Amino acid sequence: MRRVSPRALRRMQERLLSSAGIEVNELGEADVTIDFGDRKVTLRRAKVVQVEGPIGKMYQIVGGEEVSGEAVPSAPGAEQGIEISEEDMALVAAQAGVSEEEARRALIEAGGDLARAILSLRSRGHGG
Repeated sequence: MRRVSPRALRRMQERLLSSAGIEVNELGEADVTIDFGDRKVTLRRAKVVQVEGPIGKMYQIVGGEEVSGEAVPSAPGAEQGIEISEEDMALVAAQAGVSEEEARRALIEAGGDLARAILSLRSRGHGG
């Protein structure tokens, strides 16, 4: 059997997936937390791959060092499953002329979308 180089194998895989309407994007390394409700698993420096096809997007998490026993910090909006960073809150608050708390609520309502949150606040008569 003939050996195939990793590069050639990757190209063959990309052609095969592309013909099936599937696109694979390597997103890089990240710290990933999976919340099972009763427990959380955190992986440090896991490789994240996005697979997009006819049925939607899927994410594949490969490797990473499992960190157990560490508390996962609670971020504003985490109770709704949305992470709102301090930077995002400050940006929305400044752009819409509102408090950071109002900005946080607008970001949660907008699903974390900065532009939508700003436009929503402005349409309510905030900012200018």
